[in-house]
Amino acid sequence: MARLGALLVQADDSRRWRLVAEFLEEFRWEPRETRMRLLQEEPAPTGDEHWDVFLAALVEHLSAKDGRGAPRWVETRSLRRFWFPFNTRAARVDAVVHAPAAFRRRGVYVSAHELDVA
Repeated sequence: MARLGALLVQADDSRRWRLVAEFLEEFRWEPRETRMRLLQEEPAPTGDEHWDVFLAALVEHLSAKDGRGAPRWVETRSLRRFWFPFNTRAARVDAVVHAPAAFRRRGVYVSAHELDVA
């Protein structure tokens, strides 16, 4: 996760989504213990609060899928205003209904199917 955060720093949003998808695809093939180690180190700020919070929500979401608690660093990240990364009317409705809890509680509204790679 720390490496993913570093890669997001200089990327535009389109590249960021490709990097997240690539991380999720590779993450799902790792053994459970390796997956948990990949989530432990807090990423440095990306320069965009939305993406910093997204990474925390993603770590909590992936940890929960493995039946484990998230690292403590995720608790410090949340948004004051909601963020809809896919900001069309249909995507917003889908995200409000289907966003995973880890994302909703941080103000990031992304539909679970956007994360289905993992």
